[in-house]
Amino acid sequence: MNTLPVYRWRLAPEGLATRRQLRAAGLRPGGQDVVAQLERPRRRRGPLVAYLYRVDLAKPVRPMTPNRWAALAKADAARRRCPVCRDHLPYVIPTSLGMCVACHDFPEQRAARTLSAA
Repeated sequence: MNTLPVYRWRLAPEGLATRRQLRAAGLRPGGQDVVAQLERPRRRRGPLVAYLYRVDLAKPVRPMTPNRWAALAKADAARRRCPVCRDHLPYVIPTSLGMCVACHDFPEQRAARTLSAA
C-alpha cells in the first residue's frame, strides 16, 4: 500500500501547498493526487490533518462566467425561499428546521398562510 509522507505543522518542504494556500495564490489542484499530509498536534484530540499538493502541477482557477454567476445567484435565492410559505427571506433557511423560523415557531399562522395562498 502506498503511504503518504507526513510532515509536522509548519515544516512542509518548499513546493508543496494546501488547498487554501493554492487558492490564495489563484491556483487549484487540477486533478492531481495528494502528495503528502501535514499534521498539527492537538492536546486532547487527534491531530488536524491537511493534504498537500505540488505547486508546479497546480492549474489556474477557472474564471467566473456570467452563466456561473447567474447559477450561483439562483442557488442562493433557493436557499432563502421558505418551502412552506414561499416567502423570500433575508436569511438562509436553517437546514435543521427545513422551513423559515416563523413557519416553525407558529404552526397556526403557517396553516392560515397556506389556506389563504390556495
